[in-house]
Formats: sequence, C-alpha cells, structure tokens
Amino acid sequence: MCDAHVTSVDDTAVEEFPWGRIRWLVNGARVEGVNLTVGWVEIEVGQKNARHLHPNSEEVLVLMEGELDHSIGDELHRLTPGSAICVPANVPHDGRNVGNTTARMLVSYPTGDRQVVFLPEE
Repeated sequence: MCDAHVTSVDDTAVEEFPWGRIRWLVNGARVEGVNLTVGWVEIEVGQKNARHLHPNSEEVLVLMEGELDHSIGDELHRLTPGSAICVPANVPHDGRNVGNTTARMLVSYPTGDRQVVFLPEE
C-alpha cells in the first residue's frame, strides 16, 4: 500500500560513492508496505558506477540531465536527456558519464526491496 508520501532529494540521506551519489526517494525502508523503489542518481563527469546486477527486479532508468554510455550485458547504449532504458533482472550493467555535466537520472524498481550484487571490474 502506498499512502500519500511526499519527499524530495533535499530531504533524503545521501549515499556517496567515488563516482557520484544516490538518494532513495521511495522504497520499503521509507514507506512501509510499498512495492517499488525510486531513486535519484548522479554520476559525475568522466566517472562510471560499478558494474552490478539486480537479482530480484528489473530496473528502469530515465536520464534527466547529462549524457551516459550505459551498458546492458555486452550492449552499449548512448543516453541523452529524456532517454529511458529498461534493464532486465540479473543482467550486468553500468553507466559512464561521457558528457560535460553531472548526469542526473531517476531509477525505479518494481520492488520495495531493491537488491544489488556488485561484480568485479573486467
């Protein structure tokens, strides 16, 4: 169940990484009983997040600002503002900021408990 719940990136805890940051807007930890996860992700210029997969859900990413090369398995896709990409469950993927500004995106998962497995870099 999703009761009325309003949040903002300014109201959420920041998870910092060498490549950027994630802020979780909605998930099971923030909204009891919710069956989805939505996050605000930023990848800094020239940086790449770690290759990973989600064993329990697919992912949809919508790029709001910047430019990304996003891999899904062995395929590489160029994303520009307004692009959306769907990543199947259990498929390795990552994003590299190839633009000249911070890449900002919304990510969503059809579960309140997004799971992630980080993979060794090749």
